[in-house]
Amino acid sequence: MPTVSPTSPTQAPPVASALVERVRSFLEACEIDRNLSPLTIRQYDHYLNHLLTWLGREQPEIHDLPELTTEVVRGYKLALARHLNQHTGRPLSRATQTYFLIALRSLLRYWTMQGLDVLAPDRIELGKASSRSLKFLDTDQLTRLLAAPDVNDLRGLRDRALLETFFSTGLRLSELARLDRDHINLKTREFGVIGKGRKPRVVFLSDAACDWLGRYLEARPDRWKPLFVRMKGKPDLTPGGPGMRMSPRSIERAVQKYVRTAGLGVKATPHTLRHSFATDLLSNGADLRAVQELLGHANLNTTQIYTHVTNPQLRAAHRKFHSGNRE
Repeated sequence: MPTVSPTSPTQAPPVASALVERVRSFLEACEIDRNLSPLTIRQYDHYLNHLLTWLGREQPEIHDLPELTTEVVRGYKLALARHLNQHTGRPLSRATQTYFLIALRSLLRYWTMQGLDVLAPDRIELGKASSRSLKFLDTDQLTRLLAAPDVNDLRGLRDRALLETFFSTGLRLSELARLDRDHINLKTREFGVIGKGRKPRVVFLSDAACDWLGRYLEARPDRWKPLFVRMKGKPDLTPGGPGMRMSPRSIERAVQKYVRTAGLGVKATPHTLRHSFATDLLSNGADLRAVQELLGHANLNTTQIYTHVTNPQLRAAHRKFHSGNRE
C-alpha cells in the first residue's frame, strides 16, 4: 500500500501529523473498501503528497483537514496554475491540474461520509478543460498500419497480432499489456477483461485478429504465460515467465514504429487505435450503448464524444446544403 511521504531532506517544512493521517486513512479506504486499482491509489498518493507538501510550506498554520477553506484551496489552485515542470520548464496542463483537484475532492468526499466537518467537495471548481480533437485513423491509414509489420519472423507476427488485437477489441494500453495467452479463446472469439474501476466487460476478436493471433501463438516455441512477450534481454526462467511480458511503454514504442513505417503522416498512439475502433463501429451503424459497453465507459457521455464524427445525418446534411458542394 502506498505511503505518504510529503517531506524529504530538501523539503524543510514538516506537515501536520493529523493531515498525514487523514490522507493515509483515505488511501487505505481506497484499497480496502473502494477496491480501487493499485495504479489509481498510487496516483491519489502522488497528487495528495503534492498538496501536503504545499500546505506544509505555504500554510503551516493548518493542522487538520477541517481547517481547509475555499481561500486556501484557491491559493493551491493558483500554485498549480503557476507550477513549472522541473524537467521541461513548462506549466502543468489544465487536465493535469484537474487531476490534482479531483484527488482533493475525493479526499474531502471520503471524510464527509465519515462525518467530519470539512469543506464541501463540490465547492472546489475544477475549471473548464480545453476541448481536445478526437484523433482516429481512416480505413486507408488502418490498412497501411496493420500491414506494416514484416510477418516473416516471430517479432513481426507478434506485432501484427498486437495491432489487430488493439483494433479488434478497443482495449486500453494497460489492458492489452496485462493479457495472458490463456485469456484468449480463438474458438469463441471473446474474452473478459477488467478495466478502469475494476469494471469487467467482454470484448470480441475479429476474423483478422483471430487469424494473426493464431499464427503468432503457433509460431511461439515457449510456454510463457504473457500473451505479448518481449524479444530482447535475458529470458525469465521462473515458471510462467512473467518477466517476459511486454511493458506498456514497449507496446507504445512498437505502435509508434509502425506508424512511421506505414508513413501515415500523423501522430498515432495505442489510444488512437481505441478511438479508431469506436469510430469504425459507430460509422457502420453500431448502437452507442453497445459501443459504451465494448469500451468499458462508465458514463455514456464519455462515449458520445465519437458521435460528432460518425453521425451519417451530419455528413448528409453537409453534402446536401453546404455551398461548396454545389456545381
